[in-house]
Amino acid sequence: MSDGDKNGRDNHEEALVPVEVWQELERAECLARGAALKWASGVFCRPEHLEKLGQYKKRESQRTASIQSRLKSVVQSYLEGVDWGLGQLREARAELRGVSHDLYKANLESRKNSEEVTTLETLREISVSHCQLLAAVSNLPRLYKVRSMVLETERLVESRRLLEAHARLMELERWQDEVLLQLQGPRGSSGTELNSEDEELVRNYFSGVGRLVDALAKELWAVVGSGLTLAHQNPTPFVSAVRIVEREEALDQFFLEERRSTSGHNIPMPAGRPRNWRDRFFKVMEEAVSARFRSVSYLHTRGPGLASHLSALQHCIMGDLSTVRHCLEQCVPAHYHLTRAYLHFCHQFLQTHLGLVSGWELEGGEIFAVLNWVLHMYNSSEMMGEPALLAELEIENLGPLISQEGLEQLQNKYVQKVRKSVSEWMHKALEVELTDWQRDQEPDIDHEGYYHTSLPTIITQMLEENARVALMISEALRDQTIQMGLYEMEKLLSRFRDAVIEFGKEHRKDPTVNKFYLHYLLACINNCIILKTSTESLQQQICSFVSNRYSRIPLGPLAALDRAVRKACRLVMDHLLFELQPHLQELLSSTWLDQGDVTPNMCGVLERHCELYNRVRQPCRQRLKEECQWLTVVEYVRAVMQKRLVCRSSDEQKQLAQRMTQDAQQLRDHLQSMEIDGTIGEVNPTALIAALADIINLKDPGMLLLEISGLLTKYPDISEEHVSVLLDIRGDVPKEVRKSVLDFLDQNAPPLPPGYRPIFTEILVPSSSIPFCLPTAKCT
Repeated sequence: MSDGDKNGRDNHEEALVPVEVWQELERAECLARGAALKWASGVFCRPEHLEKLGQYKKRESQRTASIQSRLKSVVQSYLEGVDWGLGQLREARAELRGVSHDLYKANLESRKNSEEVTTLETLREISVSHCQLLAAVSNLPRLYKVRSMVLETERLVESRRLLEAHARLMELERWQDEVLLQLQGPRGSSGTELNSEDEELVRNYFSGVGRLVDALAKELWAVVGSGLTLAHQNPTPFVSAVRIVEREEALDQFFLEERRSTSGHNIPMPAGRPRNWRDRFFKVMEEAVSARFRSVSYLHTRGPGLASHLSALQHCIMGDLSTVRHCLEQCVPAHYHLTRAYLHFCHQFLQTHLGLVSGWELEGGEIFAVLNWVLHMYNSSEMMGEPALLAELEIENLGPLISQEGLEQLQNKYVQKVRKSVSEWMHKALEVELTDWQRDQEPDIDHEGYYHTSLPTIITQMLEENARVALMISEALRDQTIQMGLYEMEKLLSRFRDAVIEFGKEHRKDPTVNKFYLHYLLACINNCIILKTSTESLQQQICSFVSNRYSRIPLGPLAALDRAVRKACRLVMDHLLFELQPHLQELLSSTWLDQGDVTPNMCGVLERHCELYNRVRQPCRQRLKEECQWLTVVEYVRAVMQKRLVCRSSDEQKQLAQRMTQDAQQLRDHLQSMEIDGTIGEVNPTALIAALADIINLKDPGMLLLEISGLLTKYPDISEEHVSVLLDIRGDVPKEVRKSVLDFLDQNAPPLPPGYRPIFTEILVPSSSIPFCLPTAKCT
């Protein structure tokens, strides 16, 4: 019986033995019986269903037979596969036994040949020694010639016969490499590597080759560095240098490719390779450019010489570029792109040089020269913007000479320097202005007949000139310069206003010192008007570009101008009041009441002032005349409110009213003759005097309420105190009427309409004793 049959029988016997494994089978059978009973109880729950019992039994029998037949088929195929697998295992075991027997025989044969391998190793060592001796013998003629060739090559290098020297050097390097390779043995051989002592011996013997390489490189880079000079004299050495560089570059590529192709044999690069002399060529060219530009100008680059230095740089760069394009470019291979490389070298040097220059403490003119050269000259057609250069290289690829941050710092420095200069000039101009105020002559009159001094001309020309110069750099710098100038003008105007105030104080102390005080006040007003026009013009230049950038327009100068003008106008009115004061003191006096010459004298003062006001530019001229009219009326009414006269009869009331009416008419006529409009807003100031005269002249006191209500309608700021004074001046108002009038005013105080200028608000009612209207005796 075979082993397979025995194993099959043993497995079958083990399968018949009941073990714990079949407990799962019993559990499955129990579950199946339970499921069958559940199904049967559901199907045959009624007696009439039992009639189909035979059908169900037959169907289930068929299903059971089908399942059993499939199980038998599966088991049969499984057993056949197991039998086939057992046969394959038996065949593999037999083959393994044969292979093991063959290996045992090979091992025995290998042990027998070990002594023969030792003999072959000795033969290999002898062969390597023989090859080395053969190489030494074959290279003896060359080795004897090494020293003489080194000396001859050194002489060639010293005489700058570079191509011949390089050819000898290449031959010496080839001998050195061949000796080293022959001592090492054939490439890829399994022999021992070159002994370090032997290698050191060879390299010492060929040590002169390394010195030759250094000497040749020194001469080579000296020729390359002076290429621009040689291009005009004799470009042959430069061409020889380029050919040597290309030879060395080809040798570098050869050794690199050879090493990559034989990377599995670990062949080292020759000593000093790769030399990368092409990269060194461009490095030497860059150093030569830098050295040439550093000595391009013998002028001191700081101070006034900076602009000349930049101009010298421009001429040197363009001259060298012309030499490179027309001479040196023909001496090198096309892939060198020598013009493009030279442009890069120039640009890099200028970036470094201008960065150093920007860090100096430059003055305004020097900063302007740098900014103008960087932003305009460098990119113009006179330099890098030349069409031939643009075709060679786009200038945008080079990057900016100075970074945006550096440009902003330079521009800020420029603005600060200009600010310092502007501040000093403005201070000097103000000192000259203050000196002019003390002159014993009228201010200058321009072609239009207006007073003026030199201050606005100096300031305007200075700011416009700075803006024009800054615009040559950029619009942004122009805007910064204008803003700076406007801020400085604001400071100047603040000092100017303080000076005007001090000028007024000194005049009040001694009015006889400066007889042209008023004239120079009017000149100050004209100066402010001129400066306002210039300021608005400068602001419009910023406004035209404000939509494209975030620049803040300073509004302070206009406000400062307005404050200065208002203060000067106030001083003019104070001076008018000073001259009117003697005449105002005579109002409502006996002389005024009898003779009536006070008002013509006042009109004479007004006329003299208004003639001077014609020397003032609009709109201040009209404003001064209106203020002149307003001041006169206010002071006239103030004199009335002082109750210098109190009427005791209707005749006295009529006489007082007639005099006031005549004064109002005289003032109106003179003001109209001086081209002064009678109304300010909706109020006619001179009509107020006549209205007060009508109240004083009213015959029936009972009509006072109606008359005063009309006065209140025209002048809503009139108060009870003012009306009470008028009633006191009449001297015949009963207490009932006074009370009704004052109660009416208290209950019907109207709000001030828009645009109305209060007149009674400026007039305070004094609390003083009340004299009689006629100067006979005091009131009891």
